[in-house]
Amino acid sequence: MADLMTVIAGPASIDLGVEVSALLRVQPAAHRCQRFPDGESQVDLCESVRGRDVYLLQSTSPPVEQHLMELLLLADACRRAGSDRLTAVIPYLGYARQERRTGRRSVGARVVADVIETGHFDRLMLIDAHTPSIEGFFDVPIDHLTAVPVLAHAAQRYLPDHAVVVAPDLGAVKRAREYARLLHLPLAVVHKARLSGEEVEAHGVIGDVASRVPLIVDDMLSTGATIEAAVGALRAAGALEPVTVAVSHALLVGDARERLRRLPVARVLAGNTVRTEHEADGQLEFISVAPLIAAAIRRDHFDESLADLRVPT
Repeated sequence: MADLMTVIAGPASIDLGVEVSALLRVQPAAHRCQRFPDGESQVDLCESVRGRDVYLLQSTSPPVEQHLMELLLLADACRRAGSDRLTAVIPYLGYARQERRTGRRSVGARVVADVIETGHFDRLMLIDAHTPSIEGFFDVPIDHLTAVPVLAHAAQRYLPDHAVVVAPDLGAVKRAREYARLLHLPLAVVHKARLSGEEVEAHGVIGDVASRVPLIVDDMLSTGATIEAAVGALRAAGALEPVTVAVSHALLVGDARERLRRLPVARVLAGNTVRTEHEADGQLEFISVAPLIAAAIRRDHFDESLADLRVPT
């Protein structure tokens, strides 16, 4: 049955798809994705997928709408070409933070879920979506994977015995608790209030961080405002410096890199779920999630359990 597996790496996840394919010992299926002068995209498969178990790997990272449309066009091409089963592997799910209704505001996560389902996927694989409850927006079955064990293992070599795991807001507590369990470290939480998309205010720290080295953990790093606010609160609470940060997704938009360089952050450990113009350097280190994705695809293809790869319930 292994010879019936096909992996297609979409334009947003080309490098990651090559890594995953190498681990699975398959060649990523060739395709062409072009954009016309009017902005429309078109997808052509360059080889047959008829009767095959297809895993379509594509993050819906910035520019979200473009990458989302490419995902749907690839899915349509696979269906029309006769694929037997189609699974979308979406390492980063855009719009996942818009999961709540406030006033007359749109619920972007629900809209994106509805749009993705028009691809008629048999199954989805996500990695550390903003909240586990995102599964409730989809009717299609989901394997919600987590990169926390991979990132915790990478962070371990940098942490002293007197480290502490820090959730930068209440929404990150469950994830931080898993890091703390894996690393056998205490847990602290920063009480945060978001003022806007780029402004965050911290109101204090719950837990003992005095004379401890913090490991700040979150699902994503976008503008860096949350990390900046957390570092300020930790400094006021007597935590030691420098700080280590671990995130599943490094969007690093706007002046995020400059903001991080101004902070006492020794290193940022980030999953390579998102293609970014920023290269690894002395502060930024990318941790590959390819082994996680390859293991999930292999087990799914052979109908084996993925329980230990999923986000803890």
